[in-house]
Amino acid sequence: MAQTIFSTRNPQMRDFAKRLIAYEIRENKSSGTKALAAFPVCEKLRPHLANLMGNNGFRALLSRALVRAEADVPSLRSMQVKADGSLAGLDKLEVQASPEELARGSVVLVAQLLGLLVAFIGEALTLRLVREVWPKLSVNDLDFGKGDKK
Repeated sequence: MAQTIFSTRNPQMRDFAKRLIAYEIRENKSSGTKALAAFPVCEKLRPHLANLMGNNGFRALLSRALVRAEADVPSLRSMQVKADGSLAGLDKLEVQASPEELARGSVVLVAQLLGLLVAFIGEALTLRLVREVWPKLSVNDLDFGKGDKK
């Protein structure tokens, strides 16, 4: 079975998630919201994906991504997805987890979310959505057509 760049086990996928997170944090240095500081990509994607699939669809997608991410970062179990699709429980997570684990959890969650999105709409549409949400982010050096073969 081919492993695409959007597979969360693929290092390129996690690198892409890290890149999105770093870009969003740089763009929103003045933001005072904790949720945006810890999980900026999920918050930025939320309105776009809710528009595409509805609040219930986005909430289900993010909930599934969170459950999958918990397998790699157990401290994420203190988080929940609220009815509007936003994340709750960040205050508990910040107390329980080190900054390194918080950063790792953010990357894993974003990688899972994007991986699930690709499973439903494909790589091309996911990349198109990313370009729509982050039009200034350069993605020209990404090679989405070639994944590692396993």
